[in-house]
Amino acid sequence: MSEDFKPAPIKPTISVAEIDKVDIRVGTIVAVADVEGSEKLLKLTVDFGDHQRSILAGMKQERENPREIEGRQALFVVNLEPKKMMGQMSEGMLFDIGYADGVVPALAVPESKVPNGTRAG
Repeated sequence: MSEDFKPAPIKPTISVAEIDKVDIRVGTIVAVADVEGSEKLLKLTVDFGDHQRSILAGMKQERENPREIEGRQALFVVNLEPKKMMGQMSEGMLFDIGYADGVVPALAVPESKVPNGTRAG
């Protein structure tokens, strides 16, 4: 870890009602695929227990072998408006740690295995 890392200032205060709007759930990454024509995007197929979704994540260059995360549980924001990127639809967002601070990102993962679809918060 970098000894010269300085945490960013804390964002403005929000209410509990505002945070309750964000639906963060555990899902298992069942497949990782390249997004054709993109240097950054990977297509994650994620199992949320009662359904699967495609979620695009700009993490292609963050890992030597991006497929190493297949089979891992992670946290995802599942109630974002779907977004089309590079001709493919993303149905959520991987909740990772470090990207916004210029740190090599790490997956936000549950401490122990929990059922897919379990809510955070």
